[in-house]
Amino acid sequence: MSGEPEVHEEFEARLKTYEGRPAAETGVGRDPVNEPMIRHWCEAMGDTNPAYTGPDAIAPPTMLQAWTMAGLTGRPERAAAYDELLRLLDESGHHAVVATDCEQEYLRPLRPGDAITFDSVIESVSERKTTKLGTGYFVTTRTDVRAGGELAGTHRFRILKYAPARRPRPAPARRPGQPGERRPRPVVNRDNAGFWEGVTRHELLIQRCTDCHTLRFPWLPGCNSCGSAQWDTVAASGEGTVCSYVVMHYPPFPAFDPPYAVGLIELAEGVRIVSNVVGVPYDKVRIGMPVRLEFRRYDEELVLPVFRRYDEELVLPVFEGVPE
Repeated sequence: MSGEPEVHEEFEARLKTYEGRPAAETGVGRDPVNEPMIRHWCEAMGDTNPAYTGPDAIAPPTMLQAWTMAGLTGRPERAAAYDELLRLLDESGHHAVVATDCEQEYLRPLRPGDAITFDSVIESVSERKTTKLGTGYFVTTRTDVRAGGELAGTHRFRILKYAPARRPRPAPARRPGQPGERRPRPVVNRDNAGFWEGVTRHELLIQRCTDCHTLRFPWLPGCNSCGSAQWDTVAASGEGTVCSYVVMHYPPFPAFDPPYAVGLIELAEGVRIVSNVVGVPYDKVRIGMPVRLEFRRYDEELVLPVFRRYDEELVLPVFEGVPE
């Protein structure tokens, strides 16, 4: 459907009738809370909090939704009202969807062996909103998660069902040597200013707790291991490996030239950083690939740390300047 859909008060009133109706009937977690899932989660997140191991272990609170996921088999307990609401929005021209955010509230810790049940309700449907993507409605569902029948937490999940805005015609391709749009600036605040000051000096600084000596990245105001607010920094050696990666194809941004590889780099010091992988075609990046830190200047103001494939047999020079 082209253009903006026509909206009537009766239509919005009809949408409101879905508030409070079930989005999913009572469901049962496919597995009880268990140590292997907790271990995999902590390894993936790099979380070494001792509260998540040992005989008195609890599950990381942010795993709340993981215990309700149905996997590739789908969700048989999904309620008809939720499908009706989405179909109504589709038919009115709001056929595009994007997840926007979620909120979680934790009421009691989950422990290995807890049997999980849950149910979901359509908590709210917003008034018509205008966004950069287009006009539409925010639909919020609330899932109550129970362990042994006791409420353990709530998970709110919000999507935007919208009619895509008309896009302007793309600008003509740049001529060789013609400057492109500026790359977005990083957000610098009092908690991470020291990191960016180090980058301007071509240093990748890692925070170190001065009480328990735990290294942490990204920068935080306090230590995750012992809670201390006292810290200093160490400079990364620059050696690392690709722990994981994605290849960005879409959406396109004027300052970027997709496709390109974004890697989760595990530094030799044991912490991880998200950055671009350069010096190798995007489709040749591999998990476990050795990389070396370099600092790349994108314009007169912006310098960023990136990681270049490194082969011991071939020492690659540090490249600095506008990317190829």
